[in-house]
Amino acid sequence: MAEIVLTVDDEPRFVRLIEANLLSAGYHVLTANNGPEALELIVAKKPNLVLLDVMMPEMDGFEVLDRIREFSNVPVIMLTAKGEEMDRVEGLNRGADDYVVKPFSANELLARVRAVIRRSVVSSTAPKDSPQLHHGDLVIDVAKAEVTLKGQPILLSATEYRLLLQFAHNLGETLTAEYLLINVWGDEYAEDKEILWVCISRLRQKLEDDPKKPEHIVTRSGVGYLMPV
Repeated sequence: MAEIVLTVDDEPRFVRLIEANLLSAGYHVLTANNGPEALELIVAKKPNLVLLDVMMPEMDGFEVLDRIREFSNVPVIMLTAKGEEMDRVEGLNRGADDYVVKPFSANELLARVRAVIRRSVVSSTAPKDSPQLHHGDLVIDVAKAEVTLKGQPILLSATEYRLLLQFAHNLGETLTAEYLLINVWGDEYAEDKEILWVCISRLRQKLEDDPKKPEHIVTRSGVGYLMPV
């Protein structure tokens, strides 16, 4: 069954262009021209991925992303304007999984879509007897792809979950930024350290009592990161 991609943008010509490229690649495409319409479609149709433009009237992409993250961990790629670095960082900080800078080629867009959807498939192949991984008061149920902290569920994006698993499966080992980028995001992200920094920061905000003094994900300055034994 084809993956469903929701494209959200207030420029009809741009939406039609993205829709044509996605359809040619075999995706099922939904479109929305504004935030409220997008939120309704996410609830009703449960897409596999959302392409979300930042610059929209009334409710901008950041506001829509905030609303999405209140109830869903659906992967989101932000569509940002060329040169707007702060928009990229802001989107990642608020829970986006990736970004594409306008103008972009069809090949670049499809590569990002494929990569994010690939990362979102985190539990379908996990055996039913997969163990629970523990680190202090943090518990990762691998079979269910669920995370709890002090007994309370923690909502992680698919990318955040995959990153956390890298640390849990390599307990006590220092992992370099390049290793994490390749193994979580893919080979094409090997130099994109900014996306790693933001994702680690978001994980710490969700998992640490004091993100400035982390216990679950620790930085080894100039070397990488690790989950201490």
